[in-house]
Amino acid sequence: MAEDPGGGGEKTEGASSKKLEKAREEGQVAKSTEVPSVVVLLAGVLALNAFAFFIYQRLILVLQDGLSFTGIPLSNDVAVVHLLFVATQRLFIILGPLLLAVFVAALVSNIFQVGFVLSWKAVAPKFSRIDPIKGFAQKFSSRALMEFLKSILKIAIIFGVTYMVVKSEVENIIRLYDHGVAAILLYVLKVSLEIFIKVILVMAVLAAIDFAFQRWKFMEDQKMTKQEVKDEHKQAEGDPQVKARIRQLQATAARKRMMSDVPEADVVVTNPTRLAIAIRYDGMTMNAPTIVAKGAGAVAANIRRIAEESNVPLVENKALARNLYKIVEVGQEVPTEEFQAVAELLAQVYKLKGRTL
Repeated sequence: MAEDPGGGGEKTEGASSKKLEKAREEGQVAKSTEVPSVVVLLAGVLALNAFAFFIYQRLILVLQDGLSFTGIPLSNDVAVVHLLFVATQRLFIILGPLLLAVFVAALVSNIFQVGFVLSWKAVAPKFSRIDPIKGFAQKFSSRALMEFLKSILKIAIIFGVTYMVVKSEVENIIRLYDHGVAAILLYVLKVSLEIFIKVILVMAVLAAIDFAFQRWKFMEDQKMTKQEVKDEHKQAEGDPQVKARIRQLQATAARKRMMSDVPEADVVVTNPTRLAIAIRYDGMTMNAPTIVAKGAGAVAANIRRIAEESNVPLVENKALARNLYKIVEVGQEVPTEEFQAVAELLAQVYKLKGRTL
């Protein structure tokens, strides 16, 4: 289990969104280096396959240039430089599509994993990084050891797949001496493509495992102690903007609960347009009529709308509406000085509904 190096206890609590955001700002994100490797390799293979004929044609030209070089004396500097320039230019043309595909794949795969992260803190120079003792310790850390083992595994995969493919093609390779340069190039491209595809399939499994592990490891590393959680809550609660936001959310939640009680009201007293007070009375569970909702302006209009939709009677009584709005809060019982007026009002409503108090 993760422990706090500062001695604050075990890190048993999941990382808060604030801590994760801070880690992201510092360039600390959960990502696997194996995923971009596989995606880059796949993009390279797809580009190689898509531009195979184009690459084949350009390679033939490069080989022809190389063969023509043998007939030119080395003393002819201009011709030699020209041939080297043309050969280099053609090699860049050959590699252009592959390099572009690889670059885009690397960029997209990283953005897919962690989104767009630009952190100057991650690239800022730190003197601790050039500490020889710490550097030596980091080289032999568990993370470095795991990266080393993964590198060994990848090399083994590449060599293993290459060996198996080449072994299965030995007879075809022996027959190549009877073929021309063009046929040999096509064969090499075909076998290379087969090797790449098989390597990608194996590496994709490794990348998926590493991706899941890196996400788990990152979340484990970001865990917090109980004290860190308490300190973060205290800090957040002390922020005026956070307090205002909390009050806003609480008010919104209370208003929603209040509005949900309007359909249960027996009557809504109105002003008639500016105020609305919803009253409910249940002789089995209440000692006196209770205010279940009240509001002014837009809130009052909403109460009236819900009451009409729920067939709750609307009764205009300006004086009673003003008094109840001023002196009674939602959830409180009607005060004694207004009890008579409310009782008479409920009696009228109950009479229409065929009920009694």
